[in-house]
Amino acid sequence: MSWWVSDVYHAQGPIYLVSWIFWVLLSITLHELAHGWAAMWEGDTTPRDTGHMTANPYVHMGPISMVIFAIIGFAFGLMPVNPSRFRHHRWGEAIVALAGPAMNLALILVCLTALGLITGLAAPPAGSPDPDWLVSVATFLLVGGWINIVLFLLNLIPVPPLDGSRILAAFSWKLREVYMQPQAQMAGLVLFMIIIYAGLADGVLDGTMRVALAYSSFIQGLVGG
Repeated sequence: MSWWVSDVYHAQGPIYLVSWIFWVLLSITLHELAHGWAAMWEGDTTPRDTGHMTANPYVHMGPISMVIFAIIGFAFGLMPVNPSRFRHHRWGEAIVALAGPAMNLALILVCLTALGLITGLAAPPAGSPDPDWLVSVATFLLVGGWINIVLFLLNLIPVPPLDGSRILAAFSWKLREVYMQPQAQMAGLVLFMIIIYAGLADGVLDGTMRVALAYSSFIQGLVGG
């Protein structure tokens, strides 16, 4: 089995590879910072006290996640919070958990809207090739939007330790107790790794790419006449 960096470089080119690395690291960092901002709004200063309110991806991902990223090209992050400090004792965790996917959604809209606008306004006359700069910018924005669609959907899966489990747990104390069991946490982590390693290789990636292209094409059509 070859290394993903080599595969992407030879199949998609250096711009695509650099875009992938940039957006995975930035998206995970902003996702975790969104959790931190929401937690502090809820009254918990743990993210700041532990030094996690930083733009350094290594702080959010840690050595294990960085190694996983180097091996398979995808990873995860962590933002320490203390739910007992939240001002909303029942809904605080759901609010903080939802902030991460909300950040991914914002990045989706920024990247793919910008992609549609740029390609719609800067596209050459029909029959003419796209200039190199436009191809590079379009690749960069498409990869950014696509990765964040994947992260958005993954994090809403209701299995621990993903955000979806914390959101769902706010609606059921019994389910919350199940999610808090160490076995559930471990099972969720294993399932998460299986989804990343196996599931993302096929239908999930293809489907989310089609969504990204469809939205950006819609925006392009609005501005391109």
